[in-house]
Amino acid sequence: MALDNTAFSSCPESLSLPVPEKGEEPVEEAPKDVPPTDVQNASEELVTTETAPPTEPPSNNKMSFQAKMAAREAQANQPMKKVQGGGQEWSKFGWARNRRKRQRYVEKNGRCNVQHGNMRETYRYLTDIFTTLVDLNWRCSLFVFVMAYAVTWLFFGAIWYLIAYCRGDLDHLEDEAWTPCVNNVNGFISAFLFSIETETTIGYGYRVITDQCPVGTMLLLLQAILGSMVNAFMVGCMFVKISQPNKRAETLVFSRNAVISLRDDKLCLMFRVGDLRSSHIVGANMRAKLIKSKQTQEGEFIPLDQTDISVGFETGDDRLFLVSPLVISHEIDVRSPFWDMSHAQLEKEDFEIVVILEGMVEATGMTCQARSSYLAEELLWGHRFSPMMLLADGFFDVDYGAFHHTFEVDTPSCSARELALAAARLDAHLYWSISSRLDEEKWEDPNVTEQTGKSTDSESIRERDGPTFTVGGVTNTQDQSVVGEQNGSVATDQSESEA
Repeated sequence: MALDNTAFSSCPESLSLPVPEKGEEPVEEAPKDVPPTDVQNASEELVTTETAPPTEPPSNNKMSFQAKMAAREAQANQPMKKVQGGGQEWSKFGWARNRRKRQRYVEKNGRCNVQHGNMRETYRYLTDIFTTLVDLNWRCSLFVFVMAYAVTWLFFGAIWYLIAYCRGDLDHLEDEAWTPCVNNVNGFISAFLFSIETETTIGYGYRVITDQCPVGTMLLLLQAILGSMVNAFMVGCMFVKISQPNKRAETLVFSRNAVISLRDDKLCLMFRVGDLRSSHIVGANMRAKLIKSKQTQEGEFIPLDQTDISVGFETGDDRLFLVSPLVISHEIDVRSPFWDMSHAQLEKEDFEIVVILEGMVEATGMTCQARSSYLAEELLWGHRFSPMMLLADGFFDVDYGAFHHTFEVDTPSCSARELALAAARLDAHLYWSISSRLDEEKWEDPNVTEQTGKSTDSESIRERDGPTFTVGGVTNTQDQSVVGEQNGSVATDQSESEA
């Protein structure tokens, strides 16, 4: 266990290990490689496994105690080394750290990584059998398609054979005077072929139903109706499955990484989206969600809580005209969940950003949705997307080779809150510095000083003389004390005259 240099500076040089007596071998206490507590509780995503230090010198029993501690101190001061390819990094304590791979909620290709289990009400799938068949994979869909036709053919073929057997048509095959229910049905195979011809309306003309069999006529009508229903149901399922708009999402691409940088002096989270087809998405709309587990103030744990991330809903910037690749921006403001997140904190966070692009396919008129996601380690702080549009002769050329390319830019590593506070302090400092500068210029100018002195004297005179009255454009100032004295004298004269 590594010790600080201050621990040895306070120890006297004469301090040493006790000397054992003769005949006894010196017994040294092996230091315990116990990792400190801060390493164990550093993060949930760092898993420490006890391994041998890669640069630990071989043990030597003849080394002194101070020599061993000095060697361990030198080893502890070594910087952290990252092992390429193994996904491990060696800390200065010799512990191998394996960064746990974050389980995605939505894959990069848009597939939701969620499986439903322990579902007991499976009958609900049968109530919506059409959607259930459409949602099946292609292997199951083809199997159901083939079996639907084969079962109906076999079922009605068996009924036609049963009718011929019960009427005795099979016993009078050579009797020309006998009128069978179906001509030229001499076994199960011929009855099966007649069932196929009836349901598919092929009608070769060799096997024909006669008018002497009313049961066969009813069965023919029933098979024709049920065959049409099977055709409509299965062909409809296959058509919907083939024309599903989720395949259109394969040509809607998202950038491999998202970036965080300054845009108009504000931190913004940005990612790029593009359409590879020339047929555009009509009414494209962009949404973003933050997937992160949280715990409420009451202690309730909410796994994979979804928080909305604004990408321009208030200003209408979320409605896209997706003709060329666009950079979608989320301004990190007070309402943003990344308001208090800095560059250092981003490396410790465990969250996922799900981006959703919705629109109508221009060719088919069906709604399409494309999805992707970004983990915390897929956010590049201080990067910006490279431009990919050039002006050619008569048109704009888009280079999709630079779709995922980014380059570094100067970006503060503090959070958006700290950046806003720093900007507010700077504005306040400029305001007070400008006002103080104006005051200094006012007091330094003699004319301004003289005018200020005159105005001060006039104000003092006005305060002493009393209020000012303006009558007919002429300003008169009366002294309240003089008026009072005059009023008092007049009252005294009136009282004397009355006496």
